[in-house]
Amino acid sequence: MTDTDDVRIFLNGHIDVPDHRLDAVRAALPLHIALTRAEEGCITFDVVESDTHPRRFMVAEIFVDQAAFDAHQVRARGSEWFKVTEGIARSFAITTGG
Repeated sequence: MTDTDDVRIFLNGHIDVPDHRLDAVRAALPLHIALTRAEEGCITFDVVESDTHPRRFMVAEIFVDQAAFDAHQVRARGSEWFKVTEGIARSFAITTGG
């Protein structure tokens, strides 16, 4: 592929949630997942609690292209999920591929 608009966007990483915010994050997560999976251009979106690191949520996302990923970021910034997780450190790597 030569058109960079057609390059898939992969995000992988984690979010470590402080103890006092776990209940709120867990409560907000199902809607965040459902809304993201319904977005145009979302191929996969998974957020699961780690089996080995307490309070860590593993995140894996694939979007069809940069535009779809950017649209997801805009939507998510205006969501309840953003409010619930605001200020929580995230560790993500974003890569591209065909």
